[in-house]
Amino acid sequence: MTARTITQLAHELREGSTTPRRLLDNALAHAEAAEPSLHAYLALTRELAERQADEAGRMLERDPDGASPLCGVPMALKDVLCVDGVETTAGSRILSGWKPPYTGTAVQRLFDAGAVCVGKTNCDEFAMGSSTENSAFGPAGNPWDVERVPGGSSGGSAATVAAGTVPYALGSDTGGSIRQPASLSGVVGFKPTYGRVSRYGLIAFASSLDQIGPLTRSVEDAAIVYAAIAGGDPRDSTCDPRPLGDPLETLGRGVEGLRLGVPREYMGEGIDPDVRARVEEAMAVLEGLGASLREVSLPTTHAGLSTYYIIAPAECSSNLARYDGVRFGLREDDPSLTEMYLRTRDRGFGVEVKRRVMLGTYALSSGYYDAYYRKAQKVRTVIAEEFARVFEDVDALVSPTSPSVAFTMGDRDDPLSMYMCDVVTLPVNLAGLPGISVPCGFSPELPVGLQVIAPRFEDARVFQVAHAYEQATEWHTSQSPLAATAA
Repeated sequence: MTARTITQLAHELREGSTTPRRLLDNALAHAEAAEPSLHAYLALTRELAERQADEAGRMLERDPDGASPLCGVPMALKDVLCVDGVETTAGSRILSGWKPPYTGTAVQRLFDAGAVCVGKTNCDEFAMGSSTENSAFGPAGNPWDVERVPGGSSGGSAATVAAGTVPYALGSDTGGSIRQPASLSGVVGFKPTYGRVSRYGLIAFASSLDQIGPLTRSVEDAAIVYAAIAGGDPRDSTCDPRPLGDPLETLGRGVEGLRLGVPREYMGEGIDPDVRARVEEAMAVLEGLGASLREVSLPTTHAGLSTYYIIAPAECSSNLARYDGVRFGLREDDPSLTEMYLRTRDRGFGVEVKRRVMLGTYALSSGYYDAYYRKAQKVRTVIAEEFARVFEDVDALVSPTSPSVAFTMGDRDDPLSMYMCDVVTLPVNLAGLPGISVPCGFSPELPVGLQVIAPRFEDARVFQVAHAYEQATEWHTSQSPLAATAA
């Protein structure tokens, strides 16, 4: 199972050459073998998975042709996604032992389709980070080199797919947290248009930026998972109710005649020369397939990082105020209510979370709100308007996903250098656009990702461009050492 896609596994399940229970046993065995060095999972949900595999088997027996392609296929969930009765920590000690009384909408849609949940994956605490080193339960490794980071914050989800444990996993993307680990781990990672996937049941970091999406082995697989989880939801007021359409319809159209923009600001200073070279080679492939490339400019890109690190911490400060030791999660007893609050949050939150809470609280405080938060929201509007103007002349944008390849754990202990990891992904979140990362080579032996960005609600166009590139190359078939060993 270490190299098969959802489509291939669905075919094998229907022809009877395998069963959901057999696939699950394979996934669990591989996960347990890889975990000592990888630490991609915070928990394996064996009992839940066994029940789901048995039910998937019955679904396939009743109606093999009508069953979803996800029926019986193992998967994993980033530990910010709620599952009824399953411990969900968001990578934080403050939620140790907490079991949600409900299941998130996107997750429930997968379960209804017959998905089999192998486990909850490791992540940066409350999804705040770009390396999965901020997890309160220890960092995850990269299947290409376990001494390096898998990216973040959805690093565990990216790592388990790259290691061949499961063919897909869900992550969340606030400033690049699906696409960046996909790039560093050599898999496909898709961030939908903001509002296309319900956030109900997603533990919030920054509510106006967060979006759930898949990490997979192929672009087609990403489209299959997206089709299953997307759509309106009355329990999420930000979820757009307009019809989704079939994202799989565009996969075979190719890129001939499409106008692809190359943002000048995304290819310049700060981008590793080897990464730039691989991305330029990928652009040449797209050009050879009939697309026309032209340089475009997004002049406010330089302000994106500072804008994001005002808005996101401000929203995090508000969202994390609920973790006070009173209603759920960790509680440090103390005779004084105020001291109980302080001790609980001090022990329960890690360094990066505390840093962002303090930044956000400062930006929202009296006397600074207009100078920082309000101004950042205005710049955010300018960034979105610049994207809209560029998309009047081009159909999609292509760029590097990450300015560098996976770095060694501990190499970036300076917060600013870590924040720079998302410099070419976070503008997409600020504007609410769809984006995808697809493997496009190595530098020299570590994966590089190509990012494709499209206008709002043009998610299918992202799949169209990425699939055309993927089918013209073989980078997506490359296996990490951990996956190759398991095979």
